[in-house]
Amino acid sequence: MAQSKQLDKNHYPELKPIIKSWEDYLQSEKRASVHTYDAYLRDLQKFLHFLKEYLGHTPTQNDLKSLKPADFRSYLAARRKEGLSAASMARAFSAVRAFYKYLRKTDILTNDAINAVSSPKLPTRLPRPLSEDMAKRALKEVGDFAAPATQNWIALRDIAVLTLLYGCGLRIAEALSLNLGDLDKGDIMTVLGKRNKERLVPLLPAVTEAVDQYVEACPFDIKKNQALFIGVRGKRLNARNIQLAMQKIRQALGLPSSATPHALRHSFATHLLTAGGDLRTIQELLGHAYLSTTQHYTDVDTAYLLDVYNNAHPSAKK
Repeated sequence: MAQSKQLDKNHYPELKPIIKSWEDYLQSEKRASVHTYDAYLRDLQKFLHFLKEYLGHTPTQNDLKSLKPADFRSYLAARRKEGLSAASMARAFSAVRAFYKYLRKTDILTNDAINAVSSPKLPTRLPRPLSEDMAKRALKEVGDFAAPATQNWIALRDIAVLTLLYGCGLRIAEALSLNLGDLDKGDIMTVLGKRNKERLVPLLPAVTEAVDQYVEACPFDIKKNQALFIGVRGKRLNARNIQLAMQKIRQALGLPSSATPHALRHSFATHLLTAGGDLRTIQELLGHAYLSTTQHYTDVDTAYLLDVYNNAHPSAKK
């Protein structure tokens, strides 16, 4: 794991051993990303600091065990006063829930009061895909904005990355974590998704062709066990490079701010569903743990079809 932050356990002497064991659990068993790990520790730090002020003393294990639903609600109210959005509050409280779940799992302590407190409700945000025409134009024209003509390989690289996002429905982190050898298995590849869960994804000829053109033009000799997509210094490519490339495309084509690299993944799912794709199959391709997550695309599909109708049908234009 890359360098990450640590919670100052010395401020909570009695809780120091269990905080350390939870940190180890997040890293070794949960294999949380550095970003997730740091966010969890930061949110736990906020919770413990609140308890210190709220209780009037440094919290102990007995305090954690004795908290009532009203106490947890007071914590949420305090975070709301800090100006946190509903989404940030929900994330912060999920870290506290995860901590308590770990304490119960390891028989350190149990407090069911936290289960009586609901997280802040979030408005349903539907995925925002690009139209088929705009998705194709984005892939076609990214090369014109990616790099100077003297660095054609960078243009081909960015085309290959975006083609993977749209043609295979990958998350940008999944695409950039690929090694060259991962695409050396014919017309299918294994993708390592969230929580290190593997899934099989078909490789379309257009995707294979885009990747082959990039690899052939790349000035670096990439080995099969090395990063497939690399930057100008030969290191694994950072997601920011692709985000900037997509930003240039948005400006050039007049696309909305929602036209991000991740929108190509949404487009992959929506266009498959529109073409009659099975929801369970799309769930597997996207690597969603729950079908309910994939079902959001049924709402998008309806809106997408209406948009296509309104823009294409003669009677709708009258």
